[in-house]
Amino acid sequence: MSPHPLAPTRAELLEIFRMRHGDLESTGWQPRMRQRFGHFTPDEHYEALVAKLVTDGCRWLDVGCGRKLFPSNVELAETLSKRAGHLTGVDPDETLDENPFVHEKVRGLIDDFEPRREYDVVTLRMVAEHIADPARAVATIRRCLAPGGRAVIYTVNRWSPVPLVTGLVPFRLRHPIKKALWRTESVDTFPTCFRMNTRATLRRQFAAEGVEEEFFTKLDDCRSFARFRVTSWLELAAWRALRAVGLHYPENCLLGVYRRP
Repeated sequence: MSPHPLAPTRAELLEIFRMRHGDLESTGWQPRMRQRFGHFTPDEHYEALVAKLVTDGCRWLDVGCGRKLFPSNVELAETLSKRAGHLTGVDPDETLDENPFVHEKVRGLIDDFEPRREYDVVTLRMVAEHIADPARAVATIRRCLAPGGRAVIYTVNRWSPVPLVTGLVPFRLRHPIKKALWRTESVDTFPTCFRMNTRATLRRQFAAEGVEEEFFTKLDDCRSFARFRVTSWLELAAWRALRAVGLHYPENCLLGVYRRP
């Protein structure tokens, strides 16, 4: 079976890798190790897909962008910001004011957004898991989309280990755990709802608004213990063994594209 036209090619993923990490020989041990195993992160897949969809002069709405369109890829953010004819950022958090690449900043939830134009691309990067009212959010996204426009949802899989554990941990304890594992900042930790975090749920929610799934994939995520060399190697080795027998790694993310007719 031939790959889906929207699925990033290896060449496209390598270009994203280069933007993120520079030359393979001079970058850090984590990217070098992933490349030895032939593994690209879910973020790299998402960024390669968005780079396909943001064409010259297109109208782009990014939901939940906060300070950064792509937290670890400033070069791509600048490139696509210049490529887009108009880029609107919608986010209720005050960190939106620090984003240098969006052309228009709207403080608020996507549920309450009143579009003044139609968009060719609407992106939600690690936002769906925080949405409390999916029906209202998807209805707004539908109103934002131009005919033929696409919504890109990149989010965690509800049934992966980390989201399952997250649902059991009190919110006040989540940042200390995230900081220990991934060195995140407290401003990047938000409450989660997990109401848009399976393929079936997303497909049903968009279909209710007449928006069809065009592309969907699960992206194996080998970053849970990537801070440490030994645990990172073990994760990647387990991923490669599972892949050899046609199985997904337990921790994975969802990437879907939903197109308005």
